[in-house]
Amino acid sequence: METTTTASLKGGEWLIKESNPFETFTPEDFNEEQLMVKDMCLQFLQSEVIPVIDKIDKQEPGLMQSILDKAGEQGLLGTAVPEEFGGLGKDFITSTLVNEGLGAGYSFSVALAAHTGIGTLPILYFGTEAQKKKYIPKLASGEWKGSYGLTEPNSGSDALSAKTSATLSADGKYYLLNGQKCWITNGGFADVYTVFAKIDGDKFSAFIIERGFEGFTQGPEEHKMGIKGSSTVQLYFQDCKVPVENLLGEVGKGHIIAFNILNIGRLKLCAAALGGSKGALATTIEYAKAREQFKTAIANFGAIKHKLAEAAIKIFTSESALYRTAKWIDDKEIELAHAGSPFNEAALGAAEEYAVECAILKVNGSEVLDYVVDEGVQVHGGNGFSDEYIISRAYRDSRINRIFEGTNEINRLLIVDMLLKRAMKGKLNLMDPAMAISKELMSIPEFGNDDENAFAKEKKTIINLKKCILMVAGAAVQKLMTSLQAEEEILMNIADMAIETFVAESTLLRIIKLSEKQGEAPTKTQLDILHCYLNDATDNVNKFGKEAINAFAAGDEQRIMLLGLKRFTKAEPFNSKDARRRIADKLIEANKYPW
Repeated sequence: METTTTASLKGGEWLIKESNPFETFTPEDFNEEQLMVKDMCLQFLQSEVIPVIDKIDKQEPGLMQSILDKAGEQGLLGTAVPEEFGGLGKDFITSTLVNEGLGAGYSFSVALAAHTGIGTLPILYFGTEAQKKKYIPKLASGEWKGSYGLTEPNSGSDALSAKTSATLSADGKYYLLNGQKCWITNGGFADVYTVFAKIDGDKFSAFIIERGFEGFTQGPEEHKMGIKGSSTVQLYFQDCKVPVENLLGEVGKGHIIAFNILNIGRLKLCAAALGGSKGALATTIEYAKAREQFKTAIANFGAIKHKLAEAAIKIFTSESALYRTAKWIDDKEIELAHAGSPFNEAALGAAEEYAVECAILKVNGSEVLDYVVDEGVQVHGGNGFSDEYIISRAYRDSRINRIFEGTNEINRLLIVDMLLKRAMKGKLNLMDPAMAISKELMSIPEFGNDDENAFAKEKKTIINLKKCILMVAGAAVQKLMTSLQAEEEILMNIADMAIETFVAESTLLRIIKLSEKQGEAPTKTQLDILHCYLNDATDNVNKFGKEAINAFAAGDEQRIMLLGLKRFTKAEPFNSKDARRRIADKLIEANKYPW
C-alpha cells in the first residue's frame, strides 16, 4: 500500500494513500464567521420552528411558507448562491454547516433542504443565464419556493425508466408534458419545479415548470408516517404547456442533472442528519437526568450510559468524516475555479470527484440518526411512545432519510461500483495495492518492528483495515468478474467495510490534528471515542469481510483469505465499558453533545 502523504487526495484515494492530518478539516477549525452562522441557525430553530412544531405537523395553511420566508430574510436560503444572483456566496463548508445547524427542525428541515438543494441547484448549475436571472434571485430570497419532480409510481431507484413524456407542439413553441410524479417534497406550495420527462419517448430531459402552467395540477397531501409537516403531493401533467425556453440543460441530458445534484444532496443530507442527531441526543440526555427510578436518575445506570455514549461516538465520528469531505469538495471547487472553470462546472466537478465519499456519508449519517433516535425512544421508555414527548417525532421523522437521495442499499452498491469504475478507467490504482496484499498473505508476518511514535498503533489499524477491503474486493473481482454486479450482498459487505474504514480514519485524523495543535490537545473522552470506534470498526470489518469471503471463495483460497482477515483485524484488548462510561459522564455534565 502506498503511504505517500498528500495534501489533497482525489476521490477514493484515501483507500490506497495515507492522509495528512494537517490537511484535514475538523469542526475545531471553524472560523468565527462560521460559528456565528451555526449559532444563528440554532437560534432560528428555537425562535421560529420549535415553538410551532405541532402546528407545522398539522400543516396549518401558510405556516411553512411563512417560516421559509423568514429564513430567506436571514439569508439562510441562499447561502451557496453567488451574490450576483441574490445569495450570500459562501463557501461549501459554510453551506454544509447551515444544513447541520438547521437539521434539528423536523419537517421544516426537510422543506428547507428540498428548497435550497433540489429545488434551487438544478437551475443554478444547469440553467441558462436568462433562466438563472429569472428564477434564482427569487428562490434565494424565498419569494418563490422550489421543488423537484423525478420519482414516479413505477420508477423510484430506476429513475431512467420514467414514463412522463414531452412532445414538441406543432408550432414549436411548447413542450407538451403528460404523466405523473409522486412523493414530491414542497409540491403542495412550490412556485417553481424542476421536472424530468422523456422527449419523443427516449430522450430523458429536464424542464422548469411554474405553478399555474396550463395542464399542470397537484394532488392532495399524502398521509405519511413521519415528516408530517412536510408538503408531499403527486404532480399531474395533462398536455402541460411548457415554453421551449424552459428546457433545462440539453435534450437527452436530464440524467446528468439528476445524478449530479444527488452527489451534493447526499452530503447535505448527512449534515442535516448530524444536526438532528445532536438535537435528539440532547433531548435524551435531559430526560435521562430528570427521570428517576429506584431513587436515582436513570442517567446513573450503566445500561443508559452505554446508549448515550454510543450515540455520541457515532455523532463524533460521522462529523469527522463529513467535514473532512466538505473541505475536499471546497478545495476542489477553488482549484477548478482557478483553472478557469465557471462557477457551476467547478461546483459540480468537485462534487463528482468525491461522489464515493458523498455516498458513504449519506449512508452513515442517516443510520447514525436512526440509531440516536431509536435509543432515544428506548431511554424515554413508555413516554417515548407518546406524542407528548418530542423524541417520538424525531423517531418518525428520521426514517425517511434512509430512503431520500437514493436508498441506502443503492448507495452501498454505488460506493463499490464507482470505485471499481474509476479503477477500470485508470483514475484509481487499486490493482497494484491489491496484488501486493495477495503477496503479503503468502509471506511470513513481521514481528518486533513496532513503531513507538504517537498513534502508531491506531495508524497501523487503519492501514490494516484498508488491506482487508483491497484483499476482499480484489479477490471478488478476480473470481466473479462481470458477475460480481449481480452479487449485491457481497458488494454491500465491501461497501460496509469501506464505510467503517473511512469514518474511522477521519476520526483518527481529527484526533491527531488536535493532539499536535499548539496549545490544544484531545481530551480523554475524545481519545475514548476514537478507541471505542476503532475497536468496533475492527470487529465489524472482520464480520463483513468474513461474510463476503465465505460467499465467493472456497478451499485454500478461502482459508488463506480468512487467515489474512484475522491477521489484519487483530486488536489488543480494550475496556470499552469504562471508556463509554467516561464519555457518558461528559455528556451528562454538559447536558448536550459537547464537542
